[in-house]
Amino acid sequence: MANKSELAEAQQLYPQPTRVELLTTQTETDQKPRWGKLLLLVALATTFGGAVSTGYCIGVINAPSNLMKVWCNQTLHDTYGSNLSPGGLDLLWSCIVSVFLVGGAIGSLGGAGAANKFGRKACFLICGALFTVGAVLFFFCRAASSVEMLVIGRFIVGLASGLVTATLPMYLSEVAPLALRGTLGVFIAVGVTGGVVVGQVCSLADVFGTEDLWHYALTAYMVLIIVCYLPSYLFPESPKFLYIVKGNRAAARRELQRLRGKDADELIGQEMAEMEAEANAKVQTSSFCDVLRDPRLTLPLIIVCCFHGGQQLSGINAIFYYSVSIFEKAGLSTVNAQWANLGAGCLNLSVSLFGPWLMATCNRRTLMMFSCALCSVFLFTIAFVLFYIDQVSWFAIACIVCIMGYIFFYQFGLGPIPYFIGSELFEVAPRSVAMSMGSLASWTCNFIIGISFPLLQNAWGAFVFLPFSITCVLLFLLTKFYLPETRGRDPSEVAPLVSKGFRSKVK
Repeated sequence: MANKSELAEAQQLYPQPTRVELLTTQTETDQKPRWGKLLLLVALATTFGGAVSTGYCIGVINAPSNLMKVWCNQTLHDTYGSNLSPGGLDLLWSCIVSVFLVGGAIGSLGGAGAANKFGRKACFLICGALFTVGAVLFFFCRAASSVEMLVIGRFIVGLASGLVTATLPMYLSEVAPLALRGTLGVFIAVGVTGGVVVGQVCSLADVFGTEDLWHYALTAYMVLIIVCYLPSYLFPESPKFLYIVKGNRAAARRELQRLRGKDADELIGQEMAEMEAEANAKVQTSSFCDVLRDPRLTLPLIIVCCFHGGQQLSGINAIFYYSVSIFEKAGLSTVNAQWANLGAGCLNLSVSLFGPWLMATCNRRTLMMFSCALCSVFLFTIAFVLFYIDQVSWFAIACIVCIMGYIFFYQFGLGPIPYFIGSELFEVAPRSVAMSMGSLASWTCNFIIGISFPLLQNAWGAFVFLPFSITCVLLFLLTKFYLPETRGRDPSEVAPLVSKGFRSKVK
């Protein structure tokens, strides 16, 4: 919080308007998005350095898995003189894959404390350091004949990835003007999606996915880290963090001048007034316990966690984790199924590139309900088609079409909106906790899907996709009845709309 002298100075320079006057003036000023050079640099560098690296670590591990299993078994034999059974080797591989998700959950949980203690920019720098340590362990694990280095490296990049998903959307939304907050929020979703595709490409046998080069595939994202972190000394700290959390009004104004330009005095003045109004607002809880106990924050916290968790439980990772086997069951050869899997990833990336435009022009509620409804229909159809795929010849093609249709409409709402909705529902003080809780829900549900989907698929067969369809229906209902429209609105205007819990009237 700002001290008394700073608050008095702010009130003299920027007389306190009413909340309606403030938000009306902001909306009029922000009609035309202002893309400054520094803002564009921050958006691109953090997206490629943080979000793409996160997606890369998710996508790179699947293709060379058999080669890495053989290396792990041989290394353990040479080091400890023991051979793993096929079941033991599968268990070891599950640990190597899932330890990344465990690291992601821990990193996202620690994001709230780190963001408020060190700052949003510092969290991004910490992510870069963790990604670098992980890359070093990946690169030297073969030379050192150490499976332990591989496992520790996966855990460390998981920590970095969890910290990215918890803090980076918050950082971008706080350095952006109101008209661009939704647009910049989508950059994270696009970056993660693009990173998965880049990881899949780099791990192909024609690139680095060979017996001698797979460790290069695991390490290749360091090119992005080096390029994107070189200009990090130019990056601004979040003005809202400086003003509201640290109480440093002068530093907040300096960063706004760097971001908006020194000729944007009117815009800077209004953003300073916005931060002043938020600093004087009643909601100033910032610890986990305070946020969880505050009844005004219960509904938005539920929305954020359900959106993040529901994004994973809607089946997207099950589709991509096991899409090759699904395509094979649909009648494709192994090679064609792998190319179809890469095509699905490219479709996912291509549609996600429209995300910034969609978020700038369409309402969040409309996009989320549209996406959930159609994804639910496609998932139900996938279950139906897979169940009867041996009885009807053209159902194989129908299955592939349904998978592609699901991926297409997933990126309209289910894919991008959960990443930044917390930044639009919560004011600055409780925002870091909300984003951390949402990210924790995402990583936890991702872990649950990775562990349980093969078991459920063996037990339920094609009907394993029905719970995903039901999840989409539940998210549709949650959006329809409880999510207020946030596009073009400051969080200080949105927060009161959901402050009464499930008795809130959001329309």
